[in-house]
Formats: sequence, C-alpha cells, structure tokens
Amino acid sequence: MANSVVHFEVPADDVERAKTFYREAFGWQIQAYPGMNYHGVTTAEVGPDMMPLKPGAINGGLFDKAEFPITSPVLTIGVDDIDEALEKVERLGGKTLMGRQAVADMGFTGYFTDPEGNVMGLWQNAPAA
Repeated sequence: MANSVVHFEVPADDVERAKTFYREAFGWQIQAYPGMNYHGVTTAEVGPDMMPLKPGAINGGLFDKAEFPITSPVLTIGVDDIDEALEKVERLGGKTLMGRQAVADMGFTGYFTDPEGNVMGLWQNAPAA
C-alpha cells in the first residue's frame, strides 16, 4: 500500500552481535542476503510472497553502519515513485540523503531527512515482469 510504513532498518556497529541480540531477545529470524552486505529480518510470519500475513506487521533489515551514512533506525515508506516522492520531500523542507538505488531485482530504495532531521527510507517495488 502506497505511503504506508512497509519496512524498518537497524544499523549496527557489530552485525553479528546485533543479530544475536535480536534473535535471542525477540525471536527474530535474520538471514544474510546473498551478494549483499545486508540481512533480512523477519519479525512476523510471511506467506509465499514473503509479505507478512498479519495486517499491519512489517519486517525489516539489519546492516553495518560503516556501509551507509545512516546511524539510527529507519522506518521505510512504500511509494509508487521514489523520484516523485523525493521531489515532494524537498518541496516540503526535507532533504534527499540518498537518491533512488536499485536493490537487486526486487525494487528501489532511497533515503531522506525530514525537516526535523529524522532519517526515513523509501521503497518502490520493481515493475512486475
């Protein structure tokens, strides 16, 4: 659903330590994405399409802080078009932190800061094949 929170991300200084913490504290399943320095975090049961089955539930990711200019947890908002969303963010006083970037063949991501200085993410699904 466009303009809803669809994902979260947690940066870590020590990814292995963070993975152990979240697995043991909350039972989250954490898997490395092949060919990427990124780990998928499953907090809720998913269906065959890998989307959470429970309405309102979201899953996320975990990454090494050294790899990105992001140092605090991020909420990611699903949008139809990242470029349009970033233009609107800028018009309303936000700033683009990282423009549209492809994530394998899954979709695209981008990051911005809002007028209060909070870092937020954007997600756009790849077009259906």
